[in-house]
Amino acid sequence: MSATLGTFLQQLQPDWKIAVFERLGEVAQESSNAWNNAGTGHAALCELNYMPAAPDGSVDPAKAVAINEQFQQSRQFWSTLVERGVLAAPETFINRTPHMTFVRGEKDVAYLKRRYESLKQQPLFEGIEYSEDSRVINQWAPLLMQQRRKGEPFAATRVPSGTDVDFGSLTRQLLDSMQRGGAEVLTGREVRSLKRQKDGSWQVGYRHTVGRTPGRINARFVFIGAGGWAIKLLQRSRIPEAKGYGVFPIGGQWLKTSNPALVAQHKAKVYSQASVGAPPMSVPHLDTRVVDGETSLLFGPFATFSPKFLKNGSPWDIVTQVRLSNLGSMLTAGATNLNLVKYLVSELLKTHKKKVDSLREFMPTADGADWELLNAGQRAQVMKGGKLQFGTEVVAAADGSIAGLLGASPGASTAVSIMLGLLKSCFPDHIEEWEPQLRELIPSYGTTLNPDPAAAEASLAATAEELHLTV
Repeated sequence: MSATLGTFLQQLQPDWKIAVFERLGEVAQESSNAWNNAGTGHAALCELNYMPAAPDGSVDPAKAVAINEQFQQSRQFWSTLVERGVLAAPETFINRTPHMTFVRGEKDVAYLKRRYESLKQQPLFEGIEYSEDSRVINQWAPLLMQQRRKGEPFAATRVPSGTDVDFGSLTRQLLDSMQRGGAEVLTGREVRSLKRQKDGSWQVGYRHTVGRTPGRINARFVFIGAGGWAIKLLQRSRIPEAKGYGVFPIGGQWLKTSNPALVAQHKAKVYSQASVGAPPMSVPHLDTRVVDGETSLLFGPFATFSPKFLKNGSPWDIVTQVRLSNLGSMLTAGATNLNLVKYLVSELLKTHKKKVDSLREFMPTADGADWELLNAGQRAQVMKGGKLQFGTEVVAAADGSIAGLLGASPGASTAVSIMLGLLKSCFPDHIEEWEPQLRELIPSYGTTLNPDPAAAEASLAATAEELHLTV
């Protein structure tokens, strides 16, 4: 998020001075690190939680379409940055990987078919395929069908144009380009305080993580893209808009294999239904991953719990966030999400063998000896108004001088759309003069693609070619 916003500002206003503070010794080591997230180009092609069934069984494609629209803006932005030399060759951060959904049981098969019938009418979902035929699904993803029990109802959808994204590589490339353009990227600096000055600017107090040497700078605008720690810094800013917010940390683990024989048989990201009480980020999926040019398979995630808001956070994070303004909301959110608590407990009790058993629901032939356990990133789910929210939310001061991002999903895939919204709300005096440049960066800026089949087709084809995603 921070790298995306910084890149926007540098492209739109190259005379502005930009400084990026990172508390770790390297950038993109928390949520953006490729092993800490699923790398799914979240376009609602395979994620069922963006299109749940209503009580009467009907399905509404509106949210799925909206998520896809946001991802198309990301694809367009990245395409332009490749053309301008900001980003390196597309295959260094994005690769074509079909997106699939696989379900079992008559109820879920009926739901998936209704979902398919609805989405195939949407221009942005052109090319979606559906099958209940084991021979067809075996062609799409052989590992799903080997030794599958006969007579079991199952179905799958497939969108060949899906992607796998190495968000760690993407983030590093964006920040490297910002540095070449004059921005300062200061690693090993932990922001400790945010104080509003009389002239409306912000004094940012920090310290070096090695040696603890303090420092201060003044800024006309501050963006807090600190993952789970964003809530702590928003609270330190004392802006009234941050009152009432709390976060609940949820960690994760993956099963990973680099066995060439297995990797060669699976070229897809395959999502299924979440367990009862599980948060959307814990939807099980078996994924092709391409990280630093190496292809492997991941399965998970399995939920873990830590009181830390970041993998490199403090065990006191969950306690030190508590304020009178958010205590009631947090207690209510906890009391009304007992299914989540039950789910987390069941996940924590899973042994490596039990996790491999879960994998076998996707891949019946899975051998535990081929799979190692890998810790994923920490996610901090938003609590507000007594509810646990599973999306992302920008919290900004009324004057637009400071803003922070809370939440987790769909996260990085829609960073471009989210930061476009932030530009409008935090820089209202500039957005009109920036619009011609924004349309150069994102051709569909200010419009939506899905209502116009020709525009949707043209955009999908253009970015597929520019990002080397064509077959």
